[in-house]
Order: sequence, then structure tokens, then C-alpha cells
Amino acid sequence: MEKIRNLRPEEIALLQSQGCHAENWENVIVPVVFETKYIYNVRFSGTVILGAFEKEFTLPGGVRKHSGLKNTTLHNCMLGDNVLIENTHNYIANYRIQDNCFIENVNVIVVDGQSSFGNNVLVSVLNETGGREVPIYDWLSAPMAYVIALYRHRPKLIERLQELIAGYTRKITSDYGIIGENSKIINTGTIRNINIGKHVTIENCTRLENGTVNSNEKAPVYIGDSVIAQDFIISSGAVIADAAKIIRCFIGQACHVTHNFSAHDSLLFSNCSFENGEACAIFAGPFTVSMHKSSLLIAGMYSFLNAGSGSNQSNHMYKLGPIHQGIVERGSKTTSDSYILWPARIGAFSLVMGRHHHHSDTSDMPFSYLIEKDDETYLVPGVNLRSVGTIRDAQKWPKRDKRTDPNRLDMINYNLLSPYTIQKMLKAVDILTNLQTLVGETSEIYYYQNTRIKGSSLQNALKFYRMAINKFLGNSLIKRLEGTQFSSIEEVRRQLVPTTAEGAGEWVDLSGLILPKDQLDGLIEHIENGQINTLEMAEAFFHLTHQSYYDMEWTWAYRKIEEYYGIRLNEITAEKIIELVEIWKSSVIGLDELLYKDAKKEFSLTSMTGFGVDGTRKEKEEDFEVVRGAFEQNPFVTAVKEHISTKRALGDELIGRMNRICNPEG
Repeated sequence: MEKIRNLRPEEIALLQSQGCHAENWENVIVPVVFETKYIYNVRFSGTVILGAFEKEFTLPGGVRKHSGLKNTTLHNCMLGDNVLIENTHNYIANYRIQDNCFIENVNVIVVDGQSSFGNNVLVSVLNETGGREVPIYDWLSAPMAYVIALYRHRPKLIERLQELIAGYTRKITSDYGIIGENSKIINTGTIRNINIGKHVTIENCTRLENGTVNSNEKAPVYIGDSVIAQDFIISSGAVIADAAKIIRCFIGQACHVTHNFSAHDSLLFSNCSFENGEACAIFAGPFTVSMHKSSLLIAGMYSFLNAGSGSNQSNHMYKLGPIHQGIVERGSKTTSDSYILWPARIGAFSLVMGRHHHHSDTSDMPFSYLIEKDDETYLVPGVNLRSVGTIRDAQKWPKRDKRTDPNRLDMINYNLLSPYTIQKMLKAVDILTNLQTLVGETSEIYYYQNTRIKGSSLQNALKFYRMAINKFLGNSLIKRLEGTQFSSIEEVRRQLVPTTAEGAGEWVDLSGLILPKDQLDGLIEHIENGQINTLEMAEAFFHLTHQSYYDMEWTWAYRKIEEYYGIRLNEITAEKIIELVEIWKSSVIGLDELLYKDAKKEFSLTSMTGFGVDGTRKEKEEDFEVVRGAFEQNPFVTAVKEHISTKRALGDELIGRMNRICNPEG
């Protein structure tokens, strides 16, 4: 803003003739170059600082309106340049309104006393009755929230993090709010104690109380019709619209909460999409999706979840109230009308079908189906590894990352196979082989963690898991040796030596961020002893760990290759590498062929039911092909076939290089 001055007597007279009033005209401050002709029927109180009114806004449909003030009351406000405020039914008090803002037909915009704008609001996530409260703040990430919610057995850690969040909150607490430049607020009811970032659009909204809208030019936020929000933080790129209701919630970057969805005491992280249903005390990691009217997500932790219509959980058994919680690990799906009685834990990339009352824990059986039969939970381990839907999901998530903000809060690892899932498969193989040994290989039913496994399912699971383990370990080995030429086996061995010591032990999934547990333990100790003493330092750790993923993944894979195949990589021969690549090739191609067969089911005659509605079988097939395309031309099918030939060529190329070491003369 340019230099400022008081109004001149003639300017005051002009303003009064245009219906304006002031408690004290001395407290109305204007730029040196100032015109009164765009100010009508305005009541000023407290100190009001105005900017210049030089810009014209062009509205949808071609209507033009000049910046200025009309039919409004301003109390203790500072305006930037080229602001338009028109038709405020009550008043605007204690706000700094930045350049180029457009505010029209609002009831009241006020900061009432000291406000932290939603920061340090306690969200009773997972357990509605308390015990896992996460204090939300502007830059909360999914990994940080995971640690606060789930590491309550480290009271000093929780105390230190609560102190850091409280310290940040004190810094941003203020008795005035901000409406960022280029923001638009139209036809809106009450806005009380709200900090509004840049390039926000709020239109036809009912009520916003005690919150922050962290919008910016690269990732604007939209808040639409009939929204009610209270005690919240909304991150950049989010869309909240169509009568959504959020109370005590953190809304992550690029989230969409629309069509009457209601949520309370919930954390929704990047790229979540919620419509129609209800969420209560949930921890929704990245890409959690619930789109259907009758769906209720309650007291659960999810990520990369797809909830079918009518999906439901319950968190009390009519005894001590809603105290139970559940975890559905990454990448899972619930079918229509599925139900889980908490407490329960569902393994990664699983499909839940039917109603489950037996508190199962399938966390060591990833890529499984949980199916209800005669009120019992049947577990089909590993079968999702051959499902075309699982692979399609893994491909679509990176494409559906709608974050446009260069400052990304959540670190998201999209890998289907990682040390996190492979360590579980290795454990699953041990568990299943032990079950076979204890019960006998010919048993029809095996019992595991309140589930039943059919004998045939167990046999198949061992096959699927071993193929996936071979695929991952082979991938890691080939990636390590890719694009390098070797003249001797010693050079190969040197290339295989890990570049970092980190990553050898157990791995964990911090709601999207996959990392070694000892790294997380180190972070926790550093927070507890004060070595990490700012929230920025803790978040920097998550970013750095995410960037180092592949180096640490190889450290883990190096150890596992040695254990799993009973070899020593520092003594490996070219012949042994060729043998491992052949194992990898057959596993990759074997899994791809299973996917190909699964995809083919989508093009069976049964799938054509309803096509060619009034015609012959030939017309049915022709109609299906026009709508769905031919099987061999389907993008996924062609991708699978390409994958088979690419991987075969990749393996053959490495085998060729190893053969040259075996036969240097050849």
C-alpha cells in the first residue's frame, strides 16, 4: 500500500452525501491518491484503512462491477487495493482484506476476540471417548498424525509434540483475521474466526466457524453451497461443497468432500474423496474414497481404501460404549453392504465381502479376500495378487493425485510391493506352512486369527505369495544392476553393496509413507530428547526418508535375498544371478498371466448380460464391443502383454551380460 493519510473535509462531506457514516472520521485512513465516488452507504467504526479502487471485476455472464464499497459496515478493518465489498447484511469486523478481493451478499464476517483459527483443536480420532486426540494445525501431515494418534505408549513423545503444536498455535493466534488476495466470498451466511488464504472461492455457504482455509494461487480452495464447517483446517486444493458438514476435522490437500457428506472428529489426508455418507472419528489416509449414501466409516484407520455402498463398521458391543477401533491397511476394498465389528485389523490390499463379527486380524495376510459364509469369516490369502482390479488401482492412484501445491504435506509411496508388504508375505508363508505341519496337509479347513482357511486356498496362497516374493526380490536385484556394464563378477558384487546401512529391519506404513521402523524409532527418540525441537524438523525427516526410500529398500532386499535363497551376495557367481533372474522371470510372467486370465472374465458372455438389449447373440457381442471395446485392444490388457514382453526382455538382457562374464571369450 502507498503512503496513507486522513480524509480531507471535502471528501468527508462527499462521503456523507453518499450515505456514509463514521464514529470518528479521523480513524478512516485512505491512500494519498483517493477517490470517493465508489463508496456508498458505508458505516465505519474503529480504525478502518482503505486501499485504492481502480479495478473493475467482470462476472460470469459479462456483468461488470467496479471495486468499491456499497451497503456495508466495516469495523477495525484494513483493505488492500481494488477490493469490492457490497451488501453486507450485518458487518465485517477485525479483518485484513488483501488486494482484489470480491465480497458480496454476506451476513457477517467477524473475528471475535483472540482466535487460533482452528489450530490446536483436539480431534478425537479412532476413539470417540478420547485417548487418541490429535491437535490439528495448518501443516499437519499424515505421518505426523499417525505418530500422535498411535504412539500413545510413548507419553514423553506425545507431550513434546503437543508442546510444539501449542507453541505454533500461540504464534499465529490473533485478534484479527486475514482474507487473502484474489479471494471471492459471495452469498454466504456467517464467517466467524476464519483465516482465509489466497484465491479462495466461498459461495452460497451457510456457516464457517473457527477454522483456516490454506489456499494459494497454485492450489485454490473452493467452498460451496450450504456448507457448514466448525473447528477445522482445510488444506490447499480442497473442495468442500453441496451441503457437506465438517466438525473438528482436518481436510488434507486436494480432498473432495461433497454431496451432503458429514464428518466429525476425523482426519482426511491428501486426495480423499467423500460424498453422500458419514464419517465419525476416522483416520483417512491418502486416497480414502467413500461415495455412497448409506456408507458409514467409524473409528477406523484407512488409506487407499475404496468403500462400497452400505459399507459399515460399529465400534461398540453395547457394553462400555464406542471404545473399539479398527485398522484397514492400505489398498483395501469393502463391497456393498459389507460390515466389520471392531476391533479388527484387515491386511493390506484385501477385499472385504459380507458381514464379519469375529474380530479377525489378517494383517500378516496381505492381498486376501475376507468372505462371509454361514456367519463365519473365510480368509482366502494372497488371491488378490492375481486380481486385475488390484493392479488397476495401483496404476490409477498416481494419476489421480490432484495436488497442485508444490509444498506437499503428505509423503505418498504408491508401491504395491515394498518391504512393508513383502515382509508380511514372508511371515504369511511361515504361518501357512506351520499350519500345514500342525494340522496336516490334507485338512479341508484351517483356523487362523478367528478366520477359516480352506485347504485349497492355503495351497494357492503359498504359490501366490512365493511368486510375489520372487518378483519383488528379483526386481530389486535387476534394478540394482540395470544400465551398468561389467567386465568381471567382482564389479557386479561391488555394485550390489548397499549404499546405506538403514533399512535392514522391519518396515512400517505411516499412512502413505513407507519407512524402516528403526528410522521412525530414531525420530521419536530425537523428539523426546529435544534434538528435534520444531515441527519443521520433524516434517523434514519424513521428506528426507521418503526421498531415500529406494536406497533403503535395496538394503532390506539385499539381506532378504541372502536369507530367502540361502546365498551370500558378496560371493555370488554370474551363474547364480542368471538362476535368480530365471526364477524372477517365471514369477513375473506367471503373475501377469493370472492377471490376463482375470481380465478375460470381464469379457465373458455373462458379462455381456444386458447388452444388445433387443437383439441376437451376435448383436449382443457387437454392442458390448462398441461400448467396452475388444478384449485384446483393452488398454489394461495391452499393458499386461507389454509388461510381459518388457520384463522378459529386461531379464534376458541381464542374463546376456552375465553370460559374457561367464564366457568372456564368447
